[in-house]
Amino acid sequence: MNHILFLQDLAIVMIVAAIATILFRQFKQPVVLGYIVAGVIIGPYTPLFDLISDKSNINTLAELGVIFLMFSLGLEFSLRKLREVGYTAFIAASIEIIIMIWAGYELGQLFGWNQMDSIFLGAIISISSTTIIIKTLESQGKIKEKFAQLIFGILIIEDILAILIIALLSGFATTGKIVVKDIGLIVLNLSVFMGILLLTGLIAVPRLLNYVAKFKSNEMLLITVVGLCFGVSLITVKLGYSVALGAFLIGAIVAEARQITKIGTLMFPVRDLFSAVFFVSIGLLINPALISEYIFPVLIISAVVIIGQVNSAALGCFISGKDMRTSVKVGMGLGQIGEFSFIIASLGLSLSVTSDFLYPIVVAVSALTTFSTPYLIRNSDKGYDLLDKITPSPLRRTMEVYSAWINEPSRVSHNRIGRKILRKISVQIGINLLIVTGIFISFGFLHENISSILQKYLGGIEVTKALLWIAAIIMSFPSLIAIWRKMQAAGMVVAELSTSELKEPRKTIIKNVISKTFFAVGTVILIVIIILLSSALLPSANILLLAIILIVITGVFIYSSSVNIYAHAQSALKETFLQPADPDPKADQAILHHPLLKDLKLESVNINPESFAAHKLISELRLRSITGATIIGIERDGKSIVNPEADEELAAGDKLLLLGYDKQINAAKEFLNTIQKKK
Repeated sequence: MNHILFLQDLAIVMIVAAIATILFRQFKQPVVLGYIVAGVIIGPYTPLFDLISDKSNINTLAELGVIFLMFSLGLEFSLRKLREVGYTAFIAASIEIIIMIWAGYELGQLFGWNQMDSIFLGAIISISSTTIIIKTLESQGKIKEKFAQLIFGILIIEDILAILIIALLSGFATTGKIVVKDIGLIVLNLSVFMGILLLTGLIAVPRLLNYVAKFKSNEMLLITVVGLCFGVSLITVKLGYSVALGAFLIGAIVAEARQITKIGTLMFPVRDLFSAVFFVSIGLLINPALISEYIFPVLIISAVVIIGQVNSAALGCFISGKDMRTSVKVGMGLGQIGEFSFIIASLGLSLSVTSDFLYPIVVAVSALTTFSTPYLIRNSDKGYDLLDKITPSPLRRTMEVYSAWINEPSRVSHNRIGRKILRKISVQIGINLLIVTGIFISFGFLHENISSILQKYLGGIEVTKALLWIAAIIMSFPSLIAIWRKMQAAGMVVAELSTSELKEPRKTIIKNVISKTFFAVGTVILIVIIILLSSALLPSANILLLAIILIVITGVFIYSSSVNIYAHAQSALKETFLQPADPDPKADQAILHHPLLKDLKLESVNINPESFAAHKLISELRLRSITGATIIGIERDGKSIVNPEADEELAAGDKLLLLGYDKQINAAKEFLNTIQKKK
């Protein structure tokens, strides 16, 4: 019987969602608003239309909607884009959250609420809704615009900071104080988790998808991608983080794969299905009677959210160096609250530290600000034009001077190349330290959870700890060696930068002293870090000495292989970022519809075993963009592949059928022959 009720609830949700889509599209209104209105109509607080028998089923499906929305955001917003807007996004998100937490607290005090309600209100209104903004930008066709990409970056930083806020509120609600040590531990654990997931994923996931893509099965590719999405989301939840964070991170990793175009085509319909359920479920939470009871605080808080979020986000963008138009458009896209606000409000209720009225107020504010979001985004250019008109000329000129100054390239010193190298080395050291930290945390987890089992087979607690410590050190060897060598290189760069103004022979003497001192100090710091990370695994003195001797002996034998492992991992990571994404498969077919088709010719060319084209995707050759000729067929092992897709991998012995004019065909042959010679 339960399965019939579930089917009934799902059918009702999808029917009203379909009706909402048709009506709101017909009247050129945002579809997101239609979903929410539909949820209100069939919700439990509208007596004549309460058609949902079990809201828990719908909430479960809504969670799937969050996962698919965040995963799709990751696909749209690759790590390359995050790197481009990361600096601005971090500044803008930090300024916005700080200002809104303060505004929310002061507003709660103005209403006469207790301190805990005021603190939670500040946290609730400080985080914008990722899902609502994504859907709104997509429905308006603005998801590819530059300001939208910056909004996505801010939302990602906000979601990460929201996890930190939730952890801090949990501790504050139970103890009444915030411990700095706890903040550091939370940040460290979160950083390690994200770093390990990204590094591992960027090396492994694109290669897995390359292997799956060889089978030419959309079904296999879709199932593999969905499996990765849910698997990483589950791991994230098990570790105490947001499911949205895990879904976004794995989406960003998958976005670096060659098959991103096809994956997006396969995933977006699935996302649309479950995101409709998500927004309908928000409507189910809205109680019109409760909104009327608390209408005054709901309206005031909604106004503070819209005005505060818009202005604080715009201010943060401008401070980071963006122009006023971009800053205003970003700010007007962030004037609402959503899923994380619900989580924070639920946390207060579950810990019994907030009043019962806070959660329904949050839902009402979310609904009102959601209604305003599409109109704010749609009229963001008009908002900037209005602001530009009313801004006094002296202030406008001052802002223009500041923007020009903050982006002035001449402010970079003459040592910019050396500093750039030093920053790159520092990032590499930081990444490897992150890997080492993750390895030791993992073995510490093993020690805490399965040491009692291991002791039975390994001969006691001390031997178990020693073996786990040795294993952690050996697994960390590639990264530790890389850190050691990078510190040596960093010392040389620092010495060069520090002595650039000196003359010989004094320069050489001082440079050697600085370089060796830097390297020695770095080595000592590295040893101290290893000791601190090893604190949970270090055995007694006698066994520790034996373990060190064993590690030294092992290190001598595996030094070369460790260097090779690191080099291969680094190469794999670079290959992931450098490999081109597959273009739209339909692009190569466009030439077939040319009106001068009668002037085109067909010719074949063989791929020899030594050819550079062997084991390359068609998209990687870029044959059509370089020569104008198109590959329309492949003969392989007696079989024919007609109109191959861009992700088809060529093999030695293939006979390619080329389509083009005489000049294009000749250029293609010459291109392939030139490649053969280079190889």
